[in-house]
Amino acid sequence: MPHHWIPNSSPEVKNEMLKALGIKDVMELFNDIPDELILKRNLDVGFGRLTEYEAKRKFLEIAGRSKVFTDPPPFIGGGVCAHYVPSVIKAILSRSEFYSAYTPYQPEIAQGLLQAFFEYQSLMAELYGVDIVNASMYNGSTAAAEAVRMALRVKRGRSKVLIAASAHPEVKEVIRTWLLGTSASIFEVPYNEGDGEVDLERLKELMSNDVAALYIENPNFFGVVETHLKSAIEIAHDNGSLAIVNANPISLGIFEAPGKLGADIVVGDAQPLGLGMNYGGPSAGIFGIMDRKELVRQLPGRLIGATKTVKGDEIGYMMILQTREQHIRRERATSNITTNSGLEAIAAAAYVSLLGSEGLRRLGEAILGRTYYTLERLPSIAGISPLFTSATYFREIPIATPAAGDEIVKSLLKEGIHIGPPLGMFFNRYRNSCLICVTELHTKKDIDRLISSLQEVVNGA
Repeated sequence: MPHHWIPNSSPEVKNEMLKALGIKDVMELFNDIPDELILKRNLDVGFGRLTEYEAKRKFLEIAGRSKVFTDPPPFIGGGVCAHYVPSVIKAILSRSEFYSAYTPYQPEIAQGLLQAFFEYQSLMAELYGVDIVNASMYNGSTAAAEAVRMALRVKRGRSKVLIAASAHPEVKEVIRTWLLGTSASIFEVPYNEGDGEVDLERLKELMSNDVAALYIENPNFFGVVETHLKSAIEIAHDNGSLAIVNANPISLGIFEAPGKLGADIVVGDAQPLGLGMNYGGPSAGIFGIMDRKELVRQLPGRLIGATKTVKGDEIGYMMILQTREQHIRRERATSNITTNSGLEAIAAAAYVSLLGSEGLRRLGEAILGRTYYTLERLPSIAGISPLFTSATYFREIPIATPAAGDEIVKSLLKEGIHIGPPLGMFFNRYRNSCLICVTELHTKKDIDRLISSLQEVVNGA
């Protein structure tokens, strides 16, 4: 049946389209779908024909049901956390040159956009301590998956990848998905029960001449800082394997850059760098490498380079090493990404430029201070404790609770406080646990309110 919200759904248009396709029924296009999965009734969607005013009013009615957490800001973690987005970032992104621009294949008309990407690459390379950063991937999880695929190309003949068990469960799932159809296999390196860091002894035992790479996060999914990260990287190198480190960019104002610690490939998610939470996305994936020939040739994504004009008196920007990309190399490309999260990458560049090195350091210290103030207050709640008692934490803290983590989250929501996710979503052994995230947005008063509300909920439980 025709529907005014569905384009080309009138019988006349449908018949013309079917005639052009040489079929009699549109269902012939879906004959590979099992019959029991096909809906055999008209769709009951929409609100009928609405005027502009009615549509706007309906939208506001639906949007008004959403709960906005501003006092206090959300304590929700799990990789996407609440950070302050300066107004200047939104002002820059709203410029049409950035907002509506697409792939800059014509450098003569896209110098501004190309320079913005070049500055992003340069800033991220300095932040992560590497030589080369591409012009962004889609997000942190796909950057991690691309890094693993890249490592397998570089280390041809090796088919194993070691992944820290403390890595984000959803990132691990993306990596597993991207390895489907290959001969590669994944083995997880356990973490210590006391401090939540990767078990170096088990890492040594799992290493073999078939391991292409080690993938590790810092801080890891639990917010635990891998204080022995350099040792883990050296173990990988001693085995002839590559070291891939996924680092939180906002932590690098106070922690050593992974490239400086010896990582071959670095990845990250630009979400904390002025992008907001965006309901979990969109974001930008940070991807960098050391300047080694075997790595550069297998680097996915696009690269922006700088050169001099013909007269030699001006700098010009252009896409470089494009023979790695899909639009030229087709199925032999280093990855299937032929675009990037350009707007988000520009936001990250603007954010880092705005703060500068001193601002990033102070921001990291502010978040670290709030993290440890929260840790100091937790023991005052009977039945609540950090999951790893001897860990070093940054931004996120996993807490053991006397009741199921999802019930604690629901009870706090009624008090206007949003924590989570409950760790039972990912680990059966941690059903009575959840994450708390504190950032520069949270004041001492906010954290004190969280602690008192947790106390009330636990007493009620």
